[in-house]
Amino acid sequence: MTSRTISVGALARVEGEGGLEIVLRDGVVQSAALTIFEPPRFFEALMRGRAFTEAPDIAARICGICPVAYQMSAVHAMEDALGVTVTGPLRDLRRLLYCGEWIESHMLHVHMLHMPDFLGYAGGVDMARDHGDIVRRGLAIKKVGNEIMTLVGGREIHPINVRVGGFYRAPRKRDLRALAVRLERALEQALEVARFVAGLDFPDCARDYVFVSLRHGDEYPFNEGRIVSSRGLDIAARDFEAHFEEFHVQRSTALHARMRHCDAPYLVGPLARYALNADVLSPLAKQAAREAGLEAVCVNPYRSIIVRAIETVYALDEALRIIARYEEPDVSCIAIEPRAGHGHAATEAPRGMLYHRYRLESDGTIADAVITPPTSQNQAMIEEDLKRLTGAFLHLPEDELRHRCEQTVRNHDPCISCSTHFLRLDIDRG
Repeated sequence: MTSRTISVGALARVEGEGGLEIVLRDGVVQSAALTIFEPPRFFEALMRGRAFTEAPDIAARICGICPVAYQMSAVHAMEDALGVTVTGPLRDLRRLLYCGEWIESHMLHVHMLHMPDFLGYAGGVDMARDHGDIVRRGLAIKKVGNEIMTLVGGREIHPINVRVGGFYRAPRKRDLRALAVRLERALEQALEVARFVAGLDFPDCARDYVFVSLRHGDEYPFNEGRIVSSRGLDIAARDFEAHFEEFHVQRSTALHARMRHCDAPYLVGPLARYALNADVLSPLAKQAAREAGLEAVCVNPYRSIIVRAIETVYALDEALRIIARYEEPDVSCIAIEPRAGHGHAATEAPRGMLYHRYRLESDGTIADAVITPPTSQNQAMIEEDLKRLTGAFLHLPEDELRHRCEQTVRNHDPCISCSTHFLRLDIDRG
């Protein structure tokens, strides 16, 4: 029996730091473990003792790529605790802000983080030397997403215009209409991207995932909906902790998550959203999905790049729809009085569903906070992917095997920095 060890000092093209250990015995993958060693950042502890009004700005700092999801999850949870419901143009603006985040995050992942795996490059910069038009097109679409975040959120990273009850300032109708011209061009480009990624060379594999996402019914989910699964779960956000639990593993500074009643890992993110909500995509996005060869459910994780492209088409189409009907609200924020209460919310970050829970004192001070990021929820399933998919690549040379392991992780666009509350790779063949 031979023994080999493959080491990668740091996994490229993901956010954060961690490692991976794969143990092989007699040519069979015995175990695969993600080892996340990025220091925890204690955002939940930072919340305690602060006013409820501070939560959106603090939560936004958890991630520079998807700050809106953390910010809006905090906002919705606070409004749940305070008995506030935001409707009309203010609700539309929140969906528009989410559109901006999905556009910029998905296009960054597709072109700079994931596509190099399929085209055989070490990274996006190397790929751009040979495929400059492809990269420029992707970054042009991303720029439009950033423009939405700037116009609605106040700036493109860590938006500052969001508050509990609404916004500090609602954008002018004429400013949104001016943006629509660039959105229309970006939509044409996004359709081109969807067609392009559909033609990439994908490993032939399938996984039996337990999918979990929000489900609204009337619209593809961003910031509202019930939590549903492919196994029949259908609950309100306030029941999240009764059905899901986080737990600590010694090798990781990030918590793992599982479903309580079946002790099983589950998957959140684009594949889950698409599987549970494809029927409420816009007609244009549905057509793009069909042309890209997607069926109603996609169970090949390597094809997640296609689903992200389709979700970008939807986000651009939805942004145009919102802008076309937008009327400036009479007030930019609903007046709120502090009170004691418990608030829960789940929203859909580009990487998947995240959950927030807060307990408020009578003066609106935050007494307790719980934040469950999508990458924490996906860690166990990523390990399962590595365990079950790596076996098909064991015949490859070491460099190619290492690449497949890294690609398998990047399928899920993990944000390790968000999850610490990747990749040194060691393969033990002993």
